[in-house]
Amino acid sequence: MTPRPEVPDTFRAAPPAAPSGPQSTPRPRHPVAGEAPAPALTVRPAPAVAEEERRRLLDGAHHDPHAVLGAHPVTGGVVVRALRPFARSVTVLTASGAAELPHEADGLFCGLLPREALPEDGLPAYRLRVAYEGGTVVETEDPYRFLPTLGELDLHLIQEGRHEQLWQALGAHPVTVDGVTGTRFTVWAPSARGVRLATDLTYWDGTGHPMRSLGASGVWELFVPGLGEGTRYKFDILRADGTHGLRADPMARRTECPPNTASVVTSSDYAWGDAEWLARRTARPVHEAPFSVYEVHLPSWRPGLGYRELAEELPAYVKDLGFTHVELMPVCEHPFGGSWGYQVTGYYAPTARLGSPDDFRYLVDALHRAGIGVLMDWVPAHFPKDDWALAHFDGTALYEHPDPQRAEHPDWGTLEFNYGRTEVRNFLVANAVYWCEEFHIDGLRVDAVASMLYLDYSREYGQWSPNAYGGRENLDAVRFLQEMNATVYRRCPGVVTVAEESTAWDGVTRPTHETGPHGVGGLGFGLKWNMGWMHDSLVYVSKEPVHRKYHHNEMTFSMVYAYSENYVLPISHDEVVHGKGALVAKMPGDWWQQRANHRAYLGYMWAHPGKQLLYMGQEFAQGAEWSEEQGPDWWLLDPGYSARGDHAGVRDLVRDLNTAYTATPALWERDTEPAGFAWVEADAADDNVFAFLRFAADGTPLLAVSNFSPVVRHAYRLGVPDGVPAWREALNTDAARYGGSGVEVPETVRSEPVTAQGRPSSIALTLPPLATLWLRPV
Repeated sequence: MTPRPEVPDTFRAAPPAAPSGPQSTPRPRHPVAGEAPAPALTVRPAPAVAEEERRRLLDGAHHDPHAVLGAHPVTGGVVVRALRPFARSVTVLTASGAAELPHEADGLFCGLLPREALPEDGLPAYRLRVAYEGGTVVETEDPYRFLPTLGELDLHLIQEGRHEQLWQALGAHPVTVDGVTGTRFTVWAPSARGVRLATDLTYWDGTGHPMRSLGASGVWELFVPGLGEGTRYKFDILRADGTHGLRADPMARRTECPPNTASVVTSSDYAWGDAEWLARRTARPVHEAPFSVYEVHLPSWRPGLGYRELAEELPAYVKDLGFTHVELMPVCEHPFGGSWGYQVTGYYAPTARLGSPDDFRYLVDALHRAGIGVLMDWVPAHFPKDDWALAHFDGTALYEHPDPQRAEHPDWGTLEFNYGRTEVRNFLVANAVYWCEEFHIDGLRVDAVASMLYLDYSREYGQWSPNAYGGRENLDAVRFLQEMNATVYRRCPGVVTVAEESTAWDGVTRPTHETGPHGVGGLGFGLKWNMGWMHDSLVYVSKEPVHRKYHHNEMTFSMVYAYSENYVLPISHDEVVHGKGALVAKMPGDWWQQRANHRAYLGYMWAHPGKQLLYMGQEFAQGAEWSEEQGPDWWLLDPGYSARGDHAGVRDLVRDLNTAYTATPALWERDTEPAGFAWVEADAADDNVFAFLRFAADGTPLLAVSNFSPVVRHAYRLGVPDGVPAWREALNTDAARYGGSGVEVPETVRSEPVTAQGRPSSIALTLPPLATLWLRPV
């Protein structure tokens, strides 16, 4: 076996690849064992490189190293130059013979080959034989004999900020050029004085890999023969102040596992098996479909499992509980696990903590084949300041805003994107498309939208400047969100975007082409988290029942604005950390009452207009606050645990809630239509009772009644629609199998011609304590 060189070579030796078609330049034939060696060619000294140009090349400050290195015809022959730091000798191998290049200085080898070495139709195809101290010899292609591998259309679209598949142009891509296999490296760094490629094979010394500038696009490019999948790399960027910095690739599609920070060359040949799912997901608009989401932090759901191991457990668990979708907390690469993925450094790479990009594809595929949609949290609002990542990438405020008042996020110590720069906007829009097209993601939950929309978000007077119209709206962010949503919906049928937006911004889920009352187009999201409902309802249920009558409006107010947007009702990770306690721990009373409140609340939530989202662990009433280090307390469901039944009962309820929900169009078909809802009892504050009707598109009703009082209420009369002679129980959160008291509703409850709540017909119910009932027509 050939030993690894004692000093780094800038190329990895690779066997010749079989050409897939006609080659534009012939590969030289080299002697094999038993053959005579190639004849030696006469080499004369080449014209010396100007000292200034040589210094720029060695310092990594040359914008066009291909103009100096490689083969160039001159009067009397062809000059070949190779930059090989630490090499003892460099020999050029052509079809006509071999020529050892004289060493000019500092690892620059130069020679003038005679004209007879030239083929009649142009420059020779050649390889380099590089010898090092210790006897190591490596043969490789010369990257400086290849033309640019990025086309004019790509460069034009990048400059215009309209390259919707940007990941196919920038980054590292294994390709074959003129029959030679290698990797094309491209990076956007418009203010860099020079860019070099540094890899693990060169011990992170980029001297031998200077990249060329592709003009006004700001893109730098280099095709490196022999480098392939698995190569670790960074870009050595020379900044305006003369300093160098090693930077991870912003477009890297794979990274090292943190705390290591290098980018990794990758390609994918994954064979998807979810064609049926992708075809089916376009059948019904999401706001008119069942949509029940289980939110998951993948690294801690089952600590220690990777993507492929999770694919064996997560789909089965979610399918058993009846959720229609999972939402994965940010899967993009992030350096600090404690950020839960919300401080992203690798926007195009699934975190390597759990496996490779194809391993993540396998997980998404498994979920789809189980009939489960996949949403992921997406974080275009800010990024961390790590000096090896995006921050001041080329020595200037490139991805972040140049205005110091708009660059740093005051809450998180991170940097905010400059949405007004076309290339930055393109980087993010293409990233949204990337996850949907390359990983078959069904939806993007966009984090921290409010922090993007307002210039004064978390800033005091004097810490922000108004927009061109004197307002506090971030107009650049508005345009970015509109473009992102419009692009995703155009390119990716069936995908939904979901905004985490906590203010009353008008038109979050209004289409971008429809103007609102203020003449402004909508942001174009499909759904919006209803943060107001979440806050108000949790305030209500956290009170002792005797005090709830003073907060009754906290539960009814959501219906004042329920149809202003297309809403999701989120009980997310944010509500079960940072001292807030788990959902069941927010409830008052003893352990039985806490669980009863928990169950009644979930029943109310699933019946309320809007889609549902529940964070992992809350489906079985975990009492401890969530920790990313240990994840859910699965031991609560162990058969040997004495209180297992208490937690299993809540999980059984969640399963039945989802089953009844998906089978009842009244609960989702008209979520965004006022005609799909009607109050029956909204004013029974003293009773802690709420009752309302939901209607399907064909008018079929469902009656939901919640009693948030710990007492049984007998013969409680509620008005119901005419034409329904009898009702039957569809769900009772007080059922004994869920851990309730077992107060039952008769199998059939007949409607009577007795006026109640303004309706001529009514029913008399026994309301279980701290419980929610669903009733449907017999």
